[in-house]
Amino acid sequence: MPAEEKEAVEYEVVVVGAGIAGLACARALHQVGVRRLLLLDKHDGVRSDGAAMLLYPNGWHALEALGLADKLKGGVYPTCHLRKQTNLETGETKEMLLTGTVDRPGIGVRTVHRKVLLQALAEELPQDNVRFTSRLVSIKSEPASGKTSFNFTKLQLDDGSVIRTKVLIGCDGVHSLVAEWLGLSRAAESKRSIIRGLAEFENGHNFSNELQEYVLKDKRGAFVPVNGKEVYWYITHDTGPRDLEATRRPKRTLMQVMHNLAEGFPDRFVNVVRYSDPNTVTWTYMLYRSPWGLLLGQPHRNLITVAGDAFHPIGSDLSLGSCMALEDAVILARHISSSMRNQHDRKDAIEAYVKERRWCVAAVAAWSYMSVWTHHSWSELGFCGRAVKFLVEKVFDWFVGPRIMKTMNNDCRDLNSGGN
Repeated sequence: MPAEEKEAVEYEVVVVGAGIAGLACARALHQVGVRRLLLLDKHDGVRSDGAAMLLYPNGWHALEALGLADKLKGGVYPTCHLRKQTNLETGETKEMLLTGTVDRPGIGVRTVHRKVLLQALAEELPQDNVRFTSRLVSIKSEPASGKTSFNFTKLQLDDGSVIRTKVLIGCDGVHSLVAEWLGLSRAAESKRSIIRGLAEFENGHNFSNELQEYVLKDKRGAFVPVNGKEVYWYITHDTGPRDLEATRRPKRTLMQVMHNLAEGFPDRFVNVVRYSDPNTVTWTYMLYRSPWGLLLGQPHRNLITVAGDAFHPIGSDLSLGSCMALEDAVILARHISSSMRNQHDRKDAIEAYVKERRWCVAAVAAWSYMSVWTHHSWSELGFCGRAVKFLVEKVFDWFVGPRIMKTMNNDCRDLNSGGN
């Protein structure tokens, strides 16, 4: 039975979800002067799951805007400037420079501990602004009354608490209750999974600061140094019903990678997996939202919107989702800050945020949608299958790839700039 309803507490902005998107949104809003701010999360603290993550230039620029880049730079995370992709069937190797844009050279890609990033974001928030072990169970919009000229949103929590807020931002992940309330389409299944882990070489490793990637039929694996002793790796693959049974058994997952999924991969990749701590291993079933769902859907209503995976889940091995979530936070806070300074309607600020992000996230969603096609073994379908795979890969090379690179190297600028 639901808990007895308590007296409502009012806030200016409520952010739901204390992952990267939620913590970054709360941090950015606090920076621009929002004081009646609350961050809600159903867990009992900042989550530490996941080993590491790639920070492309767009993510690093967002961290600069959030005032955290120098703090993370002190963690001695080397910059990766080159991506080498080897097709293990043909032996062909392609190289891609990861050195930022022409006007911002030398940025490259960094690999950071996910836990360190989450903690860095959380440490910048006053404790009074964060409330853990608080699960959102219902959302109700209250129309403007004679006392106010704006709508309130009423939030019901599982402990009976009631919160009223002017602005609601859903950062509650791929199965977002806020996104569902807005009417966004459900995230679709990519029928692929990604396994991630962190290897530690006690006496150091000899790998250069490059992203080494291998492609074999429907599988794609990669590794990149985090520092002198640790190496982050991942592998993506088509997922069957049996695979999902192993998602909560890290040791079994490692055995599955070494003796099955990485079959045919170079020994150096398998050796990285072998040196992994099972506690760092995660197995995630990848979901995505269709590009037309983002273009035609409504990611906001009145003063309610979404950010991060709640807005644009990316079911691919691109590792761009967290960077885009950091950008969401900066851009959303900048529009809200502008409305505060110029005494504009917050509704206009939310609409401006969605307008600025919609086409960018739809383009990445299109990449995710198409990548599902390129990863499958179309050659097994004969000439037609090979032809389809060839055409899709050419579309990637000619049209999609350059746009994704532009997204990776985007600079969202600081919190008080005029935007892009």
